Amino acid sequence: MSNSIEARVARLVCVGFPGREPDADLVSLIRRGVRSVILFARNAGDRREVAKTIDLVKRLSPDPVGDPILVCVDQEGGDTVRFTDGFDPPLPMRSIGLEGVGAAAEVGRRLAEDLRPVGIDLDLAPVMDVDSNPANPVIGPRAFAGDPAIVAACGVALIGSMQAGGVAACAKHFPGHGDTDLDSHHDLPVLRHDLDRLESIELPPFAAAIRAGVAAIMTTHVVFEAIDPGVPATMSPAAIDGLLRETMGYRGVVISDDLEMAAIADLVETGEAAVRTVEAGVDLLLCCHLADRQHRAIDALADAVRGGRIGERR
Repeated sequence: MSNSIEARVARLVCVGFPGREPDADLVSLIRRGVRSVILFARNAGDRREVAKTIDLVKRLSPDPVGDPILVCVDQEGGDTVRFTDGFDPPLPMRSIGLEGVGAAAEVGRRLAEDLRPVGIDLDLAPVMDVDSNPANPVIGPRAFAGDPAIVAACGVALIGSMQAGGVAACAKHFPGHGDTDLDSHHDLPVLRHDLDRLESIELPPFAAAIRAGVAAIMTTHVVFEAIDPGVPATMSPAAIDGLLRETMGYRGVVISDDLEMAAIADLVETGEAAVRTVEAGVDLLLCCHLADRQHRAIDALADAVRGGRIGERR
């Protein structure tokens, strides 16, 4: 029974690994039940090499057809791309937003044509944050615009064309990272906007993505005082099960941003962070870099199920 629990909770964790071939740690994680892998520039060579890496990863599943491994990547555009050699990465989303909906749809089509043939299942794009703070150190040109309507329209166009091309899309970073003046890779940002402001600026692009049938939504490690004071959205039941699921009606996959980012890692140990994130309503936890943290996340989730903290149905 314990092995069954471990295998099931391991499916909730998406892991990264170093190099262009699966290492012993990744093999061990797949054996434990992990079925999602994220790639970075460290894993990428040219198109042929990327396709080979992905094929090697997918072959680690004991049943590649019936129980496949999902492979994802952050291939947004501009500076936030992982594959370049032999690929056709788009311009920054800010440039696409200036061109409009047609350009965004074309970007989605090109991304699918670029990524699907090498084996990518999910692109962690587009950014649906509203670029409303010139001092923001992490979003800026990654966002389509400072106007929520433009962000929504361009994001929906990109989502539709990319998913039509066979690559699932992920709208990020819910409920919104556009107005922070800190980078959650290094610090824990706090936004003190009231709900009226969030409903007029931050949330409309995500509502549009939900209506468009986006496959996944990624959470952000930002505290929203109007939603859940002191708690990062990634670990907040009020933000995920409450706002996103119940209020906004989202029924797709919810993915956390990387739990190894300082906004979370400096706040709570990885295993506890994983448990709190699942308790909040997140379906897939990114743990992108260190194998010991990836194993700790699985161990903690399994212990939480055995101890009754997380229900087996969840």
